[in-house]
This record gives sequence, C-alpha cells and structure tokens, in this order.
Amino acid sequence: MLTFETQIRVRYGETDQMGYVYYGNYAEYYEVARVEMLRSLGTSYKQMEAGKIMMPVLDLTCKYIKPAKYDELLTIKVYIRYKPSLRIKFDYELFNENDELINIGMTTLVFIDMNKNKPCLPPQDFLNRLSPHFEEG
Repeated sequence: MLTFETQIRVRYGETDQMGYVYYGNYAEYYEVARVEMLRSLGTSYKQMEAGKIMMPVLDLTCKYIKPAKYDELLTIKVYIRYKPSLRIKFDYELFNENDELINIGMTTLVFIDMNKNKPCLPPQDFLNRLSPHFEEG
C-alpha cells in the first residue's frame, strides 16, 4: 500500500457565505493530493500524457463529516491500497488543524491510450515506481 500526505490552506474563494469550503471543491483537493503523490514517486500527469496515457476520473465518492473553514490548513492523506491494472483507485482522508477527520473520499481513474482512445495498462515505469509499496514479505 502506498500512503502519501500533503497540506493545503483553504482560500477565501473556495468558501461559501458561511465560511465553509464549498462542497464541490473537495474533488479539487483530492486532485491536489493525487498529483503530489505522483510527484513523490518521481512522475507526473504531464509525463503520462507525454507518453500518450491519460487518466480520466471514472468514479468519485465524497462523505462530509465536518466542514473545512476559511484559512484552515488541511492535511490530505491519500492511499493506493491495491496495485493498479486498467484502473487505479485512490482513497482520501482530510483532517483539519485539530487533527479531526472532516472528510473521506475515493476516486477511480482509468488509464486510457490516447492514440486508440481505449483503456490500457499503466506504463511499466509507473508500475515499477509503485512496486516497492506492494511487495509481499
């Protein structure tokens, strides 16, 4: 299993009139965590797309537990619990500054060969970067 953690500060424009993060912005927070996780592995969406692989979101779930508020520093934990094949699943936990769990979510992305516009296996380089996190022993 691969676990990664990053932080983001809630900006004013991400909140509603009550000062709470607008519900639609959580998907963006998930994306920030995914992108930073890939960077931590030494790769990126940009490199995937240069290799003619795109990763559109196939499914998203989001459960709101407590509101995130303007100017809070949020911690986003993202997990890849299973080796990817045609699809890759990310699980998320968001915590406020008091280390309270405020949101959980999940996204499933699919690897698409941009030349064929069809699902494909992940690039071997990406699998190689993930493999140390899934070795049995």
